[in-house]
Parts: sequence; structure tokens; C-alpha cells
Amino acid sequence: KVGHSALVTLVDRRSRYLLSQRVPKVNAKNVTQAIIDLLHTVTPKHVRTLTPDRGTEFAGYREFGKELDIPVYFPDPHAPQQRGTNENTNGLIREYFPKGTDLDKLTDQDISKFVRDLNNRPRKVLGWKSPSEVFFGKKLHLI
Repeated sequence: KVGHSALVTLVDRRSRYLLSQRVPKVNAKNVTQAIIDLLHTVTPKHVRTLTPDRGTEFAGYREFGKELDIPVYFPDPHAPQQRGTNENTNGLIREYFPKGTDLDKLTDQDISKFVRDLNNRPRKVLGWKSPSEVFFGKKLHLI
């Protein structure tokens, strides 16, 4: 909803590994900074390109493309199938936070937990490996 917080989600197409951060308001400044912050948490070899959707919140694409030294591509209008992995991941997120959930009421720990859960959830498309296993190339032990 307008004026409320939202999640910025970045998903690796090959491994389905998810990075996510809450922004207090959906606008280009907040989303650009969230993308830069999130992608600085992984090694540069893991980030080759970025394909955001066509919303105005991604107006800072030149800034994060330059900061991260990666090309940024946009899908064709009305073609969500060109971002299928992200669309599927958004569906999985809805299992945790149904549409209409007030993200302002969630803690950062709630968000970290769902990201950790999704990244450690085995997927059929990955041969029943988890996104974390595929992304990092090894089995991670959870505490």
C-alpha cells in the first residue's frame, strides 16, 4: 500500500538464492540503496547482471549498475515470464506474508528468518538441493 514499507527481493536465477531487505517506503532512492546494500553482501563473482521490473522505484538503475559494475536489463512491457524466477519467489514469499500483510509490524528477525528458510528449503528444480547449497557450492549447517 502507498506509504507503507515493502520488501526489495533479489533472486539468483541459477540457484534461486534470495536476498531481501525491507525499505520504509517504495521510492527510487530507498530501493536503489537497498539493492546496492544487498549486492555488496555477496562476492562480485555472483553478480553478473540485474533485471528489475519496470516500476518507477527502479529509476536509479544507472546508479546501482555503475556502483556494482554490472549491466542492468529491463524486461519487455507486460512480460513477467521474462522474470520467472523472481515471480515464482514472490509466490513463495506470499506463503510467509500473504498479500495485505503489514510489513511495518514485522521485525528484522522475522524477515531474516523467512529469507533463511527459503534459502535452505530444498527445491525440485535444483535436484532437491537448497538455494544456499547451489549458490555457495556446499551444504551449509544451520544452527
